[in-house]
Amino acid sequence: TVMWSMSIPKTPSMTQFALNHSHIVRVNRKGTQLTLELVREFVAQNNAAQIKHVIQILSQEFALSHHPHSRKGGLIGLAACSIALGKDSGLYLKELIEPVLTCFNDADSRLRYYACEALYNIVKVARGSVLPHFNVLFDGLSKLAADPDPNVKSGSELLDRLLKDIVTESNKFDLVGFIPLLRERIYSNNQYARQFIISWILVLESVPDINLLDYLPEILDGLFQILGDNSKEIRKMCEVALGEFLKEIKKNPASVKFAEMANILVIHCQASDDLIQLTAMCWMREFIQLAGRVMLPYSSGILTAVLPCLSYDDRKKSIKEVANVCNQSLMKLVIPEDDETDEGKQSLSLQMEPKEETLSQQEVTSSDVASCPVKCHLCVSGSLCSTDKIPVTLNLDGIVQVLDCHLHDMTIGMMTRIAVLKWLYHLYIKTPRKMFRHTDSLFPILLRTLSDESDEVILKDLEVLAEIASSPAGQTEGQGPCDGSETRLGQSELHVPIKASQVSSSGMKGTECSPSTPTMNSYFYKFMINLLRRFSSERKLLETRGAFIIRQLCLLLNAENIFHSMADILLREEDLKFASTMVHTLNTILLTSSELFQLRNQLKDLKTPESRNLFCCLYRSWCHNPVTTVSLCFLTQNYKHAYDLIQKFGDLEVTVDFLTEVDKLVQLIECPIFTYLRLQLLDVKNNPYLIKALYGLLMLLPQSSAFQLLSRRLQCVPNPELLQTTDSTKTTLGFKRSTATNIDYMELLQHFEHVQNKHLEVRHQRAGRGEHLDRRVVL
Repeated sequence: TVMWSMSIPKTPSMTQFALNHSHIVRVNRKGTQLTLELVREFVAQNNAAQIKHVIQILSQEFALSHHPHSRKGGLIGLAACSIALGKDSGLYLKELIEPVLTCFNDADSRLRYYACEALYNIVKVARGSVLPHFNVLFDGLSKLAADPDPNVKSGSELLDRLLKDIVTESNKFDLVGFIPLLRERIYSNNQYARQFIISWILVLESVPDINLLDYLPEILDGLFQILGDNSKEIRKMCEVALGEFLKEIKKNPASVKFAEMANILVIHCQASDDLIQLTAMCWMREFIQLAGRVMLPYSSGILTAVLPCLSYDDRKKSIKEVANVCNQSLMKLVIPEDDETDEGKQSLSLQMEPKEETLSQQEVTSSDVASCPVKCHLCVSGSLCSTDKIPVTLNLDGIVQVLDCHLHDMTIGMMTRIAVLKWLYHLYIKTPRKMFRHTDSLFPILLRTLSDESDEVILKDLEVLAEIASSPAGQTEGQGPCDGSETRLGQSELHVPIKASQVSSSGMKGTECSPSTPTMNSYFYKFMINLLRRFSSERKLLETRGAFIIRQLCLLLNAENIFHSMADILLREEDLKFASTMVHTLNTILLTSSELFQLRNQLKDLKTPESRNLFCCLYRSWCHNPVTTVSLCFLTQNYKHAYDLIQKFGDLEVTVDFLTEVDKLVQLIECPIFTYLRLQLLDVKNNPYLIKALYGLLMLLPQSSAFQLLSRRLQCVPNPELLQTTDSTKTTLGFKRSTATNIDYMELLQHFEHVQNKHLEVRHQRAGRGEHLDRRVVL
């Protein structure tokens, strides 16, 4: 039992009794009763000074004493004072509460329990009057919630329920003053403290007069961290709290501060915990759909979080599906108006957004890729969403940087790469003028993506490249792809010198490298050059995907432009072996692909100047491969010239590869594409050189299956005695081919001989080097 004495000035009755005898009062039931009566007497006398004096003695000499029993007695005394004061206890709450809260930190668990009990009595008496002191009470309770002693924890739960009832009943709760404390305490790692915090958030959320939604940005990050707690119960409570908030957001989207929470969601959408990531992604989906274009300034951060999720497997199917919705919804927010360059709009946007540096001035290096895309343009001023008058601007530079980083990352999944390419295509469609500022930096990685293992990725990549090559926004004024800045080609690059004859008479410099591409922009020819360069450096790509890539490009772009420009480039290719291989590939595509049906029909008759121009252009490059040149003549029905070419074959070096190509040509003649050629064999009178050309091929072949095939076909030709050429047949043929008389076949034949001589020299040089190396080995 604790003994305590009070030195109080003279007052009547009980006070005088205590003073005159220097009375030693036992703080037990009798002592408590005496305290109650003493304080009540002071209350009746309205003697505030004496009341404060009593509380001060109980606090300083007992509750804060070094002796544990004295502290216990002080706590009981303070509770008794509160009971005695009744409704007037609110006037002395600070003096009553502070010493009790100090005892919450006592090392003795029994004293912490008594402190909890004392505070319960004080709060129960004061009720709503304790609300001005709510923060210190909450702070103390949050500590007791994590107390290791079960009795203390149990006592704190009773006090906690009482305080929640008081807050629920009152309309004077100071939410503004409480939020900073809640924001601090919400980051506690203790499970019991977290449970305590979530329970209070649920209570405050349920009170109609308390609008916690206004302060959600202050606590949202902490809530998502609690969602990752190891305790299933706490995770469930946090899920409920977040679910209630989301319901409220859907009901009142106009009052929600979306911008202030966008980056918080971006961070947690990248969490390693599946529940956190899924919940954050669901919130992000709702934010994009509810806030609309308000979310555009945060697009780069959102894409950073969303794109990797698109490649998740079935174990994270839910996250993947929600991420896909986020991605599609965000893409729809980009509109053609985002490509506007209105000066007034730009000046206002510059005031609200951080200064951006275009990627054309800052290239992404390998070290940048290592750090991307997690922190690419993550933070944007949230004030954009708080004022409707301020226009929302698209952070295009940030988006492109994120997309570029993902394309450089070789570890990302196929669906993510496809999504990135879809984004680039969408941006080139919606905001072409702004996107072309980034084309120079994006072009290399887009070309490298053609080597991707997935056909779907390549298809999307080709769509992007085709849009770049055909968009009117890519037509540069004053600098074409043949300027010095575009043609600084390295040793492995294709050398395409400029000829004066190639300058367009229209004065448009963007197409001066390729006059045959009037519908293409200045990037088209650059694309063709770099594509062939890619094939040259990666022969495996040419072998496995070359035909696939070119066929798709013929669907996406103008097939005539593609073949004309490639032939023009290959004409000046220094690597003759590659030129021959590439010509063979192009010829096979031309003769066999359904995508080029229209182009074959255009070449078949050579009725127009454009078709004749195309034939001559193709012919000059096709000369790199003798057999393909003959097949081009067959396609264009230039049978006499085909016969003349075959006559020149006797002067060429006949190799196994050469005979193999002749074999393949014979097989092609039997295909549906050359049906018209086979039918023309019936008209011996008008097509003698066709028959002679076929016999010439037959004579080149050894006794093989191809020889037998062609021989049987020629046996079906009627009236073989009419094969002799006469002047009348020449006249008829000349009349029939009058539209092609502008073609100088003699000059073409000389060009063929010149190209083949170059090939022969190169082969001999290689053979000589090989023999020299062999001799060195022998020596």
